[in-house]
Amino acid sequence: MAELEPDQLRELADDLRELAIELRALVDGSAEGAKPVELDEPIGRLSRMDAMQQQSMTRATREAARARLKQVEAALTRIDEATKQTATSSMATDFGCCVECEEPIGFDRLKARPEARLCIACQTDREKPR
Repeated sequence: MAELEPDQLRELADDLRELAIELRALVDGSAEGAKPVELDEPIGRLSRMDAMQQQSMTRATREAARARLKQVEAALTRIDEATKQTATSSMATDFGCCVECEEPIGFDRLKARPEARLCIACQTDREKPR
């Protein structure tokens, strides 16, 4: 698998920036729904249970978005470092390189999941039941 071309790196950086904006909006927009359900609200027991379940799902979605946002921000940092290294030297960078096997991660994989740190083979191995 070949290393990323400069235009591919720019495209992935743009994708990551756009994804970061979407994730920040999701986190900010879900703040109200993640607030605790007031127990003294005059609603029925089933309505309260529904509200608590909705709050729980909103919190889980919000936490997943926060975690992915951290990964996206870290990937943007790695891409910035890669861009700087490319401009100053031929040193390798870790963006687009699998953290387990150290082989390049394919452009198609990074296009689908730009914050990916594992190639398809290593990700598949990690997800196999033990």
